[in-house]
Amino acid sequence: MELTKKNKGKVIVKPPISSIGIPGWIRENLFSSPFNTVLTIIIVSILWFSILPFLNWALIDSSWLPDANCRESDGACWSIISSNYKIILFGFYPQDILWRPITAIFLLVSLLFISRNRNYWNAFLGYSWIISLVIMGILLKGGILGLEAVDIERWGGIILTLLLSVFGLTAAYPLGVILALGRQSKMPVIKTFCVFYIELIRGVPLISLLFMSSVVFPLFLPEGVSINAILRAQIAIIMFTAAYVAEVVRGGLQGMNKGQFEAADSLGLNYFQTMRLIILPQALKIVIPPSVSVLISAFKDTSLVVIIGLYDLLKTTQTTLSEPKWMGFSAEAYIFIAIIYFVCCFFMSNYSRKLEKELDTGL
Repeated sequence: MELTKKNKGKVIVKPPISSIGIPGWIRENLFSSPFNTVLTIIIVSILWFSILPFLNWALIDSSWLPDANCRESDGACWSIISSNYKIILFGFYPQDILWRPITAIFLLVSLLFISRNRNYWNAFLGYSWIISLVIMGILLKGGILGLEAVDIERWGGIILTLLLSVFGLTAAYPLGVILALGRQSKMPVIKTFCVFYIELIRGVPLISLLFMSSVVFPLFLPEGVSINAILRAQIAIIMFTAAYVAEVVRGGLQGMNKGQFEAADSLGLNYFQTMRLIILPQALKIVIPPSVSVLISAFKDTSLVVIIGLYDLLKTTQTTLSEPKWMGFSAEAYIFIAIIYFVCCFFMSNYSRKLEKELDTGL
């Protein structure tokens, strides 16, 4: 131990440098025992022989410029992104008016970011969403105000992914809450219908619903009547996600103490007032983690629309990789897509943790 000067007749003893700060943390957590020492050496060796080659491939020896010849390089070919980002992100949307989808996406992301703060949850924000959605629809579709009309079939890439995910999840959650309440209803017809719907939808994969909406459903439409393929896929995603949300919400409802219902009855509240003011706020707070887990899974499952020929992010990436010039560089393209999905999922997960802390009452 290191001795220091006396303080009023007392000798102040400082702890050894090896037991405090970063050296102390390393010694305590990484080399505290022979087993931990061996384990630390093994993990560091694995990282050394895996991370360093990856960084060398991804950053040092990589090609970034659109006109780079990736065949002559041993590193990653990020040129596939810089050369084809318009196709990957926007599909077959006319490239001379890409400012319209970019503006719409910026508007959507801005609203989502502002909506993270519960202090802004008021009527003005609600009207802002409605007005912004109308503006986004006008920008993307066109045909009015002097804007060139763009057929919805040409929407692709991140436009289609955000359309299916944001609007799909927004519509699926309240529908799932209604189904959960219906499953606990005392009315036999409503309860039977909700149970049948939930069990039927949860018993089949999403791909089967997408195929039904794309191939089978149009056969039942009257002659001359057609529904857009994107709308049919959107409905399938909403129906599928709502069934899973319903079971999560039902778990929260079953976790409510009967005393809550009795207290509501003693106050003279009817069923709708009880659910809106007392039961649902508590139940939905309880099931925030599993609800967000379902929504994140549903967001990633929107990539399955590639099976029915819709050009989402995955499909536009595959289209780019089909060109002979870019064959063999699929890893770079899929890493780019994975980063986009990760950022979106991380945003949802981070917001759920923030919401949990804000709603935590300590009970």
